[in-house]
Amino acid sequence: MNSVVSTSATAVFDEQRANEFAERIAGTLDAGAVAVMLSIGHRTGLLDRMAGMPPATSAEIADACDLNERYVREWLASMVTGGIVEYRPQGKAYQLPAEHAASITRQGSLGNLAVYSQHIALLGAVQDQILARFESGEGTRYGDYPCFHEIMAEDSGMTVLSQLFDTLLPLVEGLGERLEQGIDVLDAGCGRGRALTAMARRYPRSRFVGYDLCAEAIEYANRVVEREGLDNIRFEVRDLTDFDDRDCFDLITSFDAVHDQKDPGTLIGSYFRALRPGGHYLMQDIGGSAYLENNLEFPLASMLYAVSCCHCMPISLGQGGKGLGTMWGWETAEAMLIDAGFNSVERNTLPHDPTNVWFVSTKE
Repeated sequence: MNSVVSTSATAVFDEQRANEFAERIAGTLDAGAVAVMLSIGHRTGLLDRMAGMPPATSAEIADACDLNERYVREWLASMVTGGIVEYRPQGKAYQLPAEHAASITRQGSLGNLAVYSQHIALLGAVQDQILARFESGEGTRYGDYPCFHEIMAEDSGMTVLSQLFDTLLPLVEGLGERLEQGIDVLDAGCGRGRALTAMARRYPRSRFVGYDLCAEAIEYANRVVEREGLDNIRFEVRDLTDFDDRDCFDLITSFDAVHDQKDPGTLIGSYFRALRPGGHYLMQDIGGSAYLENNLEFPLASMLYAVSCCHCMPISLGQGGKGLGTMWGWETAEAMLIDAGFNSVERNTLPHDPTNVWFVSTKE
């Protein structure tokens, strides 16, 4: 009788590789802690204040920010060991180098990456809720995330508001002239409405509407409108799941507000129907690929997948949606725009906004 002998190769344990990986994980843990401390430094104003200070003691820094010295001193220790702040033992003085301040302060010439550190802190705040969803498969609601719209408003301030008139609106040929003459504009998923309010100030002959599901964000936007006395703009709390307005807008914008919806494809189709012939849809969304292997070198990819796991995917699932997630892919977005009926779909990537993609779609 013939017998079959099975053999299996015994994996060789590479001790050097294991040690290198352990060091990498230790570094990841350290970097994660620094990210949370960056968030605290951003929200307290410590980073901004230190950017304009000469070397100073913890007491001087705390006084300048009207904060408790003991907490400030411990925060500074984390910033020093994390390579963010420099320390001079003689005199026990701390300083934030200008080269560092350039990318982690509100006035930084390279933008403010400290804004995104708030996402790391937020992920920790919702960890228990997400752990429960891993078992139940259920989704979440926007109200489950503290300060989410505040964070997104800051993000929008850097990627949208700062470039709105010089870079973004000019992506649509002739749009500036049309806005000056007077057209109807919708910002779908407007959040606190900072971009739309800026347009309303700039173009008093045009008419602006902002819709968002979050009542807190809309209340904030309406307070700004009332305070400034703007009469060409209105904000409403509105669930766009069954949005079915027809032929009533000349421009629709959505800034990072599609991928976490219940059904992005259907929603984009409703925007197409809401546009008048000749109208445009300007859409900003995450610029990663739908294919994981294409995102290995994508900026902040790991953080974006983490945000997706803890926010964008469960938010969609919580609405009964597909849960496509943050990294749904520009390929997916482009296909949905074409399927919706847009005659022309142009994809743009911009130097100031490396993690997003900008689509200009036209209804002829």
